[in-house]
Amino acid sequence: MNWGITPGVAKRLLENGYLRAGKAKLKEPQKYVISYLTSGIVNDIEAGVAILRGKNPDGTVDAFYPSGRDKMPTTNWNRPSHDAQQYGTKVVNALLSNRPFPYPKSLYAVEDALRFFIGGKPNAIVVDFFAGSGTTAHAVIRLNKQDNGLRQCISVTNNEVAAKEHDALRKQELRPGDPNWEKLGICDYITKPRVAAAVTGITPSGEPIRGDYKFIDEFPMSDGFEANAEFFTLTYETPVAVNHSIAFTRVSPLLWLRAGSRGKRIDKLPPDGWAVVDAYGLLSDVDATDAFVKAIKKSNGLRVAFIVTDDDRRFQNIVRRLPDHVEPVRLYESYLTNFNFAKGD
Repeated sequence: MNWGITPGVAKRLLENGYLRAGKAKLKEPQKYVISYLTSGIVNDIEAGVAILRGKNPDGTVDAFYPSGRDKMPTTNWNRPSHDAQQYGTKVVNALLSNRPFPYPKSLYAVEDALRFFIGGKPNAIVVDFFAGSGTTAHAVIRLNKQDNGLRQCISVTNNEVAAKEHDALRKQELRPGDPNWEKLGICDYITKPRVAAAVTGITPSGEPIRGDYKFIDEFPMSDGFEANAEFFTLTYETPVAVNHSIAFTRVSPLLWLRAGSRGKRIDKLPPDGWAVVDAYGLLSDVDATDAFVKAIKKSNGLRVAFIVTDDDRRFQNIVRRLPDHVEPVRLYESYLTNFNFAKGD
């Protein structure tokens, strides 16, 4: 038998009506089945989130969650919508025209799990560091459709090939980095095509997706979603290229992400030495500070100002002229500092 709580905790739960002994099972090693409320539900009762009506004849609490209120989920879900075969494997097969992916999670199970945490947060940002087939991003897109939310999902994955493909590719004398190897990696072969298919309603082969979404909202999968998705490949850039802004075009998406992934993006070094878009500004020539600061002050909703300079004093002078709600970031400083640490300097 396994104990989920210690005797002292069990005694306190019993005294407060949160624990009971069920019917006797004389043939079992433990004669009585012990049931108790989890700490989350107890906290909900004591905080008034769950309403206490009184006590049952056996001394246990009689409580309920009012309609429309969030409630603490149970530890074991048994719902048809959470079947991984029906709504994980088959959904991925429909999206990707039967490209193989082992054990994808049910789309609706992930959606239900996310709803407990971000159902009331329409501007939430979800970070998935092990994106797999992209189920989490797909679920976030569905949540947004249901309540007109603006949630973002940042999905991260490597481009590793499956074990079976690995052995077959090695026999062909291919290795990581070869185009014929990389095209079968999980990111290029599964994650990106799955997200693209979900948004557009079109499979990688160009056909409308067959099948319908079910449960919370039902509509053809081929309808797609009003959503945006962009894919980036993380690479290593040499410090010389970064320091001299030679790699700016490749670095520019990070600035846009850092500022909230909203509005336009500055993809090239501005010819005037500065540029301001919806969420952020870039000052690449400190001699253009006056025009940059004026544009920043006129902008509504701008969050971050990226400043390129290796002069601490000039950087601080510029910072003092910026509005309080704008976060100053000295561009490249962290990257170059980390590079020096790695070298042991």
